[in-house]
Amino acid sequence: MDTVLVAGATGTVGSALIPALLDRGVTVRAMTRDSGRVVPGAETVVADLRDPESVAAALKGADAIFLNSPSAPDAAEVQTRFADLARDAGVDRLVVLSQYAARADSPVRFLRWHAGVEAHVQELGIGHTVLRPNLYLQALLAFAATISQGFFTAPIGDAAVSAIDTRDIADAAAVVLTEAGHTGRTYTLTGPRAVTHDQIAEALSGALGREVAFHATSAGRFAAGLTGLLPPWQLEGLLEDYAHYARGEAAEVHTSVTDLTGAPARDVTDFARDHAAVFRSE
Repeated sequence: MDTVLVAGATGTVGSALIPALLDRGVTVRAMTRDSGRVVPGAETVVADLRDPESVAAALKGADAIFLNSPSAPDAAEVQTRFADLARDAGVDRLVVLSQYAARADSPVRFLRWHAGVEAHVQELGIGHTVLRPNLYLQALLAFAATISQGFFTAPIGDAAVSAIDTRDIADAAAVVLTEAGHTGRTYTLTGPRAVTHDQIAEALSGALGREVAFHATSAGRFAAGLTGLLPPWQLEGLLEDYAHYARGEAAEVHTSVTDLTGAPARDVTDFARDHAAVFRSE
């Protein structure tokens, strides 16, 4: 039975990926920095991405690896070092979680960082697959407090984004981690349609049975509301992300989720229905 190592096992995508892999009958090794964290159904290994020795130990005996890491100023460097260690361990199936529209000349720092990781992995010659998901619908959970009060806001205007449910990212990742035929491929992962934030508000309203409104705002006002809550590098990067969305650069719809999993990608209405309790309880 193959062993799949999941880095970032307790994150939004990793926590959905582990049950998807277990359903496929593989042995899952969940990598976490928290020694007190137990991941049900998986072998839990404690390793810090910034500690090469602990990562090398976690990699031993792994047949496939899912590479993701928490957002940090040095995330690209951390991931490239991890890829080096995976190569040294003889792993030849590495799945890299990147981002929609990643490219080296992007004005969005996160897209440049992801492009750098992709290029490094390509140069290593290791067998790999790249997943480039669009905006996570689960990012809306960060707005739960105001949504519970009937509104949310963002500097995106009326631009549409083909946002994706992270459960679909996990399902797609489970396929490429366990099935042949995906080496050297890059898959852009999106939802089934591009939606505006007004349409997201409509979906939330329908799921909650009460009105939820979207209020477009300026980047400056949005930043003012988050100043002190996020470190400057993260806030600046988030504003770059939203500017990217507002320019209409993230509206293209791809069929990769269905092509890989055989199931339709979840719609924003599915997300809103399945997470309604969260938006009611804040």
